[in-house]
Amino acid sequence: MRRFTSLEARIDAAAHMVLDRLPAHGLYGAAVEFVVFGLKQGWACLFGGAMLALIIGTRLLWPDGSIVSRYDFLFLAALGIQLAMLGLKLETLSEARVILIFHVVGTAMEIFKTGAGSWVYPEESFFRIAGVPLFSGFMYAAVGSYLARVSRIFDMRYTHYPPFWTTVALAVAIYINFFAHHFVVDFRIVLFAATAVLFLRTTVHYRVFRFRHRMPLLVGFLLVSLFIWFAENIGTWSRAWLYPGQEDGWTPVSIHKLGAWYLLMIISFVLVTLVHRPRSLGDEKDEIAMDREPVAETPSKADAMGLSSRET
Repeated sequence: MRRFTSLEARIDAAAHMVLDRLPAHGLYGAAVEFVVFGLKQGWACLFGGAMLALIIGTRLLWPDGSIVSRYDFLFLAALGIQLAMLGLKLETLSEARVILIFHVVGTAMEIFKTGAGSWVYPEESFFRIAGVPLFSGFMYAAVGSYLARVSRIFDMRYTHYPPFWTTVALAVAIYINFFAHHFVVDFRIVLFAATAVLFLRTTVHYRVFRFRHRMPLLVGFLLVSLFIWFAENIGTWSRAWLYPGQEDGWTPVSIHKLGAWYLLMIISFVLVTLVHRPRSLGDEKDEIAMDREPVAETPSKADAMGLSSRET
């Protein structure tokens, strides 16, 4: 997996020309790591940030009686952003595949959940399936885009990562429970426990600028889920979608939804690992060792015959 696209590589080289002159340790070194961390996180959120900006902008500025509905504009704009990111080398083809997978998986869940009355889309649109506007799938895709990009940009490695098949089985169980709990017992508590058992010892190691840092993976899941919850509050405030009780006036999304987003984060993370397989910290050490090994030159035909180029 390449760490940067061609454009990102040029940006990285330009950043090194400036930041390499700064102290590597002490307060200045910590400040550089902090600033670069924030910039990289913003870069990883490029697709999701653009979608949130469009949702807010259309909430404030969309004209009444427009020929194109707000939801259709959001769908077409999301497609345009996707194509632009690919064309401008802001995104890799593998990340585009992740977005497509998330759009399909998310739209399927949206169709079921809106049918069950979990939330509604109050506005009309042309591009929709079973009452679900197609832009909604891009909101799930934004999560997948972030996870794929952040894994690549921060060159994430893992220690004590659980067997891959167990994470896939957990993700499938969580996805099924999102549907099944409407008909049978909600196994959410069991799934939380299974998540803790699988990932309790797992640590993610990520490179910011000069140094690698580490964090328990479960803490990373929680932090990302929290920011998704903030984004969902922005989405419901803008009336892009509404939960029961928000039709007559906006109220913050219940903090209890954080648990649902936490479980969705597990699904999202595992789907990304289908494209970008988790790499161990030991792999990096092997790669560094290989880079430092001298490369033996392949002898030419003349050398093999015991003749130098001068002799021939």
